[in-house]
Amino acid sequence: MITVSVPSQDIADALGEVGPDVRVIVWNPAEADAPEAERDRIGLACLAHRTGGRTVYGRLGVLPALRAIQIASAGYEHALPFVPEGVALCNAQGVHDTRTAEMALTLALASQRGLPQFIDAQRRQTWEPWETAPSLADRRVLIVGYGSIGSAIGARMRACEALVEGVGRTARVAPDGTVVHAVADLPAILGKFEIVVIVTPHDDSTDRMVNEVFLAAMPDGALLVNVGRGPVVDTDALLVELQAGRLRAALDVTDPEPLPDGHPLWRAPGCIVVPHIAGFAQLTDRRYLDLVRRQILALVAGEAPVNVVA
Repeated sequence: MITVSVPSQDIADALGEVGPDVRVIVWNPAEADAPEAERDRIGLACLAHRTGGRTVYGRLGVLPALRAIQIASAGYEHALPFVPEGVALCNAQGVHDTRTAEMALTLALASQRGLPQFIDAQRRQTWEPWETAPSLADRRVLIVGYGSIGSAIGARMRACEALVEGVGRTARVAPDGTVVHAVADLPAILGKFEIVVIVTPHDDSTDRMVNEVFLAAMPDGALLVNVGRGPVVDTDALLVELQAGRLRAALDVTDPEPLPDGHPLWRAPGCIVVPHIAGFAQLTDRRYLDLVRRQILALVAGEAPVNVVA
């Protein structure tokens, strides 16, 4: 018998029956220690969005039967320092691909077709046409971080007839036929792309990757879209380019985050900012529930958990 904890009753209700060898209980380690009666039973702990830190993982670390922790995000760097020894950390790869790709496409289209300007003009009740706003079609788009989310973004960009290439750790041809360049080749190729989409995780290798040199290599008028992690972009360097009017940006994530009131990014010309909501899927959504069910099936069968990242 495996006991699975989920952080709220609505998730338990949505999960429903998961087999005779599984118990589902409601426990959110962000709020309290594990119930005494369940402490020795919990084998899989599912965490809510934006749950982490020493206290939460300390409560998980005292569970002797715990085999796996299922986090709600694809990114997992925030959890790595706290994972108990001998417990698998599993991310939500695949759950957020569609939503993140939708937002990347929305941000690119909104910037290309001038939606912020038109919305501002509507508020002022002023007719200000911009007939020559650039289309997304036929633009050259580079997706930096061409994994599952990157390929989902690529599919949507191609549906708009954009020309898409990718960047990964090594050069290859992706399963969808996309040419993927090695990250080491970025300085040589950036000048060819009118739109650059960042969807990389944040770690030592990507910290401030989009820096002064990176941005300077982008052509005049190019658009930077960030749906990855805020610290991948050097905010000060980006502000220089935005304030000069040379580049544009559309950001789902920022550094710092949350972006403080009065921060220069809020009013930077050519910049769209949305509050890190691109991939936020409800944990009662089908894709998340399907992942939890696959996780349960693997553990019941005595197999390794799925989506193990540490």
